[in-house]
Amino acid sequence: MGKQPRDIQVLKTELSAEPIQADALSVLQSTNQILHLEFQTLPPSEPPLPFRMLDYWVRLQRKYRCRIEQVVIFLKSTTSQMVFNNEFRDTNTWHRYRIIRLWEQDPQPLLANRALLPLATLAKSNNPNRLLEQVVVEVDRSDAARSWGFPP
Repeated sequence: MGKQPRDIQVLKTELSAEPIQADALSVLQSTNQILHLEFQTLPPSEPPLPFRMLDYWVRLQRKYRCRIEQVVIFLKSTTSQMVFNNEFRDTNTWHRYRIIRLWEQDPQPLLANRALLPLATLAKSNNPNRLLEQVVVEVDRSDAARSWGFPP
């Protein structure tokens, strides 16, 4: 530490943790790992997103003790540099996670998966109205297939 401490305050030793709620958690049983998805509309948050991601990771690791893949999905286009920050760093701690900026993504893979259709409307497009029409067509097609007895 180098310096002589002048004022020392003894802290409580109990470290309580307030409950927090993740946006989406899935267990990938074939690889014994957890997929943690966080959806963000705007980058600023309290506590800051990088710290929250570390907090989620610590709690998941404590509870499940397996590999954890974390992904933050930014939904709304922004010029904020915060959407490029994929890590929490402090003196002796470094935690990284993946980031997806939805407005930069190709909509085709999203259009091809019924469960991801709502996200397709937020993907990269030169013609957002046409993209929305494509989503409507895909929703109608899957609803029609289901009404005919085919799996969606």
